[in-house]
Amino acid sequence: MSSREEQLKAFERLLDIMDDLREKCPWDRKQTFDSLRQNTIEETYELATAISRHDLNEVCKELGDVLLHVVFYAKMGSETGEFDIADVCNRICDKLIFRHPHVYGEAAAQNAEEVSKLWEQVKLKEKGGNKTVLGGIPDSLPSLVKAYRIQDKVANVGFDWEKREDVWAKVKEEIAEFEKELRKNDEMSASLNGDASLNDGITAEFGDLLFALINAARLYKIKPDNALEQTNLKFIRRFNYVEAKAKEQGKELKEMTLAEMDELWNEAKRGERIEVRG
Repeated sequence: MSSREEQLKAFERLLDIMDDLREKCPWDRKQTFDSLRQNTIEETYELATAISRHDLNEVCKELGDVLLHVVFYAKMGSETGEFDIADVCNRICDKLIFRHPHVYGEAAAQNAEEVSKLWEQVKLKEKGGNKTVLGGIPDSLPSLVKAYRIQDKVANVGFDWEKREDVWAKVKEEIAEFEKELRKNDEMSASLNGDASLNDGITAEFGDLLFALINAARLYKIKPDNALEQTNLKFIRRFNYVEAKAKEQGKELKEMTLAEMDELWNEAKRGERIEVRG
């Protein structure tokens, strides 16, 4: 691993390159905060993808891309005199020290759960920080992640289930309400000879069901976004197998029966189990 001196030298090299690019490259010179925003979002998602795949070589690469954006924004900030990379570093250092009174102060926290609760208390006291418990949640967060953060934040101030097992009664209740709304819609559709579209109640009840399931995931220490992404990757892997095998047999998927595709799907699942045992 690199020494601290080597790490600082590498960071200084990146700052020097950013200075050169901003001065000498037409594309880099014309960029603004607004023009880079979408690229930053994409780079963050690419990093998240590499992390979910546990590809550390790719994680290293994507971290560099994200770091470039941090340096880029800091460079543009320095050009207007608003802030520079030193301000960025000092602001996060000050925040970390303030939010860790159990490390830099006299507060006590013996485990991660106690630290999380302490954080929420500190954030409410922080100058320029959150004025309400839910005030710090970004509007643009993906809905799945936002639901988890909402539940996590309110739990840290005591608004939570007494026993995690109790959440399953809520999940079952939401399933029942969703099914009831579906039946109501089916009855309406039948009375209108199939012309009824999905009503707003179905969407609302499905949202309530998802929210309850995300709450269950939180209580059982499961990150729902990670869990869903694992399932996404598993489905893609298995479906790609089905598609490849169909081509080997000279068939198009749309010409196959569901039973034929299910057979290949189950074959893919069996292959995964054998690979795990091996």
